[in-house]
Amino acid sequence: MNTCSVCRHRQGRACLTPQVALTWEELAARTLARQFPSGGAGSVADTVALTGPMQTQTARAAFLGLAARSPGVTHQQVSEAYDAAAIVRGSTIRGTVHTATPAQFAALSAATRRGQRRRWTQLLKLPDDLVDELWAATEEFAREWRTPEELHEHLTSWLEEHHPASVVHARAQVGRYLSFGHGGLVRRPASGTGWEGQGRPVYRTFDAPGRATLADVVRLHLRSHGPASRHDIAWWSGLGLGVVDSVLEDLDLPGEEGPDGRTYVDLPDPPAPRTVEGVRLLAEFDALLCGYDPKARHRFIDPEHHPLLWQGPNGLMRSPLLVDGRITGYWRAPGTAKRRPLEVHALPGTRLPSKARLEGSVTALGAALGITITEVSLSGA
Repeated sequence: MNTCSVCRHRQGRACLTPQVALTWEELAARTLARQFPSGGAGSVADTVALTGPMQTQTARAAFLGLAARSPGVTHQQVSEAYDAAAIVRGSTIRGTVHTATPAQFAALSAATRRGQRRRWTQLLKLPDDLVDELWAATEEFAREWRTPEELHEHLTSWLEEHHPASVVHARAQVGRYLSFGHGGLVRRPASGTGWEGQGRPVYRTFDAPGRATLADVVRLHLRSHGPASRHDIAWWSGLGLGVVDSVLEDLDLPGEEGPDGRTYVDLPDPPAPRTVEGVRLLAEFDALLCGYDPKARHRFIDPEHHPLLWQGPNGLMRSPLLVDGRITGYWRAPGTAKRRPLEVHALPGTRLPSKARLEGSVTALGAALGITITEVSLSGA
């Protein structure tokens, strides 16, 4: 899978072209061209199609991620894209919730079914040959919107009929997630709540626009986050390294040595590298971090700062602050009121942006969430 980036000789053949390892800055510039398309992207769905799926177990993250990448997008525009199913949301890779276009969601679903299969067999003590039958039965049941309770009751009832020994495991807390987490369902807020809220969801079967393959999964990651190492692709997708290696071998993509000694592969004819000046208020679990192996996220954040974004054992992440293409702090707009303050914190050894430099991102935040920021406070970490 690995080739010289200049002469395209496969590894194992003599290559006379001297190689210079990519730097983290070079990797960042190539990724920024994908995550922040030059000239904007158009509609909400167009932006997601270009920049890739967004991790959105906090519902507002889709609104924030879009505001950072397409300043001026409004709360109404994002909500309408959800309502029209131009973008969809559901539990997929690594057991997380993602928002994606339907075509992207089909790839996420393919990755989930492959990467999470062992988890289903282990947690439910279910024979492998029954997993597909269970998933198909779940999707047939969810041809209309279903609550988590209805899906869990269906799961246990199906197991009582087809494999009674698994029922006790399904009734455990993790069984509730397994009722809707195999990548075949999408979710929406129950009646009366907005897409940006953490209200109770309902689920329905996702009708994929086409059959996606694992090659589509790898291409999606590289198109959104590349260049990437095999470790990055495996971590993001939830697929094992062996599976990723097999797909990469078939794709035969060019690769270059990175700053950590790993090989970084990319699609042919990537966009030109770019810088992103100014300040962006990123969402929790933003792709600039969560698109990569946790041990190799240095292209956008200093290694000593990475642990400071995580809030203890609950696994939550502070919302990152991107300044001139580097994550140098975090922010919060506490509360749920339509009018609220904004707090911006710098990480150790970094400089806070001025309030004047924050104005554009504050405006974008307000438009996307449908709120008004009443005041901005700045502080060191």
